Amino acid sequence: MNKQEFFEQLRKGLSGLPKDDIEERLTFYKEMIEDRIEDGLSEEDAVSAVGEVNEIVSQIAADIPLTKIAKERIKIKRRLSAGEIVLLVLGSPIWLSLGIAAFAVILSLYISLWAIIISLWAVFGSLVGCAFGGVLGCAVLVAGGNGASGVAMVSAGIICAGLSIFMFYGCKAATKGNLILIKKIVIWIKNCFIKKEEA
Repeated sequence: MNKQEFFEQLRKGLSGLPKDDIEERLTFYKEMIEDRIEDGLSEEDAVSAVGEVNEIVSQIAADIPLTKIAKERIKIKRRLSAGEIVLLVLGSPIWLSLGIAAFAVILSLYISLWAIIISLWAVFGSLVGCAFGGVLGCAVLVAGGNGASGVAMVSAGIICAGLSIFMFYGCKAATKGNLILIKKIVIWIKNCFIKKEEA
């Protein structure tokens, strides 16, 4: 792929971004390619060394705040006619209630994901508490003359300590997975905003 094809595809992929951001990114990659050509690479090699256009667009989308992309996408390009304004007002009971419902569903899913993670960490905390409680209970029972019960209590404490170690790694992995999932969803939403509208 030559420079012209690369920049045409990049401009097309970034079409939903603000014009200033598009020009800034195009200038950045133009300088990068020109530097590589000056270092002795051919035009095609310099373009391929920069990376795939889709990966570059995804990285740029991840770097730009969602609110900035949404404002550019939603920005009105022309003045609305009186008929369009009347239709928006008359249709507002439908589109506004659907928008609020969609927002509520998305928010409840987000809260549910974090509620699961918090519940897992609470189980981990309970197991740690049981481990310490087993050791303390053992000391109290042995001091009271119930040695067999004390041994059973310390055994339960050791089991809880072992389970808490496994639970810690599980909670850590679940939290990391949740963060990765949320990041991917946000990037997907951003990519939906910057996709070029098909004619």
